[in-house]
Amino acid sequence: MPTTIVTGKNRAVTDVTLDDTNKLIIEHLQRDGRMSYATLAKTIGLSEAAVRQRVQRLLDNGLMQIVAVTDPLTLGFARQAMVGLRVNGDLRAIADKIAEIPEVDYVVICAGRYDLLVELVCTDDEHLLDILNEKLRAIHGVSETDTFMYLRLAKQTYAWGTR
Repeated sequence: MPTTIVTGKNRAVTDVTLDDTNKLIIEHLQRDGRMSYATLAKTIGLSEAAVRQRVQRLLDNGLMQIVAVTDPLTLGFARQAMVGLRVNGDLRAIADKIAEIPEVDYVVICAGRYDLLVELVCTDDEHLLDILNEKLRAIHGVSETDTFMYLRLAKQTYAWGTR
């Protein structure tokens, strides 16, 4: 899988302005995170140095990340699941505690039937059971879990662009 961009970091926009040029940079890097500064500069119409500085500011201010996205199955993680949790107490504190679990790669505070959605990446069913039983359900405030086992990932993209 290609290297890609994940924008945001649960932060508000800081001192970097998301002007049209920064948006173009993000959109191009979302499609190809390995695009060279030279190619990006030529595409956008800036100097290579200007593109490099803009990308660095976007990274430094948490407006985007450049990450390698892998297929967990090829790395020995045979079980993925989304877990809906109902909790009692401070949602933020419980979400932060769950986010510390290494097998958790996604935590969302949400509205609706569940208070939190948590994605787990595990080596096998026994590993998943251990995480559910010994880590998630052991957190004070977690009252209910509903586990959705992934059978196949049909689509995963990070190229939603900017507004």
